[in-house]
Amino acid sequence: MRSVVKAGAVLSVLAVIATGCAKPAATTKTAAKFLGCMVTDIGGIHDKSFNQSSWAGMQAAMAAEPSKVTVKFLPSTSSADYAKNISAFEREHCGIIVTVGFLMGAATEAAAKASPTQKFAIVDCSYSSACLPKPQVSNIDQLVFNTVQDAYLGGYLAAGMTKTGVVGTYGGAQFGTVTIYEDGFWDGVQAYNKAHHTHVKVLGWSEPTQKGIFVGGSNPFGDQGAGARIANTFINQGADVIFPVAGGDGLGSAAAVKTADAGGKHVSMFWVDTDGCVSAPQYCPYFITSVEKGLAVAVRTAVLSAANGTFHGGTYVGTLVNGGAILAPFHDFATKVPASLQAELRALGAQIAAGKIVPATKNPV
Repeated sequence: MRSVVKAGAVLSVLAVIATGCAKPAATTKTAAKFLGCMVTDIGGIHDKSFNQSSWAGMQAAMAAEPSKVTVKFLPSTSSADYAKNISAFEREHCGIIVTVGFLMGAATEAAAKASPTQKFAIVDCSYSSACLPKPQVSNIDQLVFNTVQDAYLGGYLAAGMTKTGVVGTYGGAQFGTVTIYEDGFWDGVQAYNKAHHTHVKVLGWSEPTQKGIFVGGSNPFGDQGAGARIANTFINQGADVIFPVAGGDGLGSAAAVKTADAGGKHVSMFWVDTDGCVSAPQYCPYFITSVEKGLAVAVRTAVLSAANGTFHGGTYVGTLVNGGAILAPFHDFATKVPASLQAELRALGAQIAAGKIVPATKNPV
């Protein structure tokens, strides 16, 4: 377990997301001695989600030590690009190669085994999940996030905000890094129901059965049309709060929510992985909050550890305590979320951080 990440680092990196990701350059030409390299998943560098936030972390590492660190990325348009892009970066003698997403687990592990002196980091993938098989490879820094914690708060909040008594969630693909969010969301709704004697219904996922709705296909995290269709289905079934755990698919859901809200249905939603009001500000009026991972901070730390000779591999777990699992500010909803509900959320967060509440999940990090 890595040392605790301070809250100030989170704020500084969010500023980089807001200003540094709008126009990422494939290569920053400097005289830096250390090259940090990132391979995107198929969602792309502008996915408003984990690729974009991971790239922000790369840029933050360069900003922290501009005389020492330079960064670049290669995009993946299909899974066939993963190994090819990793190999290309190995030939460029990158000081660290950061791969983004669960889908890159096999390619990253194969490369790490073949090149034991090459340093790697992978986002959303660890040996305790199905992503990387055992035995462990010591030259991979695994960056994972216990998002069942902040998703639990999100589910509680959704149940407290719904007017129809129906909320919905769906995923891009049925990976543990997706369904852990959905488990927490489902658990939080049930906790609210128990505390307030309500009967809020969750569409799209069941934590006990591990069954739900997923986009799937060849582009499970970049299909905005599918995101819009699923959101419209939920809205037609009465849902007025929707939580996509699906990367870029969520932009389609946001467009559907905007249309429904304009039609008088008063629908809202949550964003995932990043603060949606920063990464997709055009939809901020419809985001109650975002259920975040501290992606940029974790990637920045991994790159700088490799650049400064303190890289050790292993697993970093982001939590409510260390800033790796975050319920974002309410932004436009700051005056719409009742003060009593906000107080409940603060109390629940403190109990989760203290280990007094452990949200149920079948998808441990």
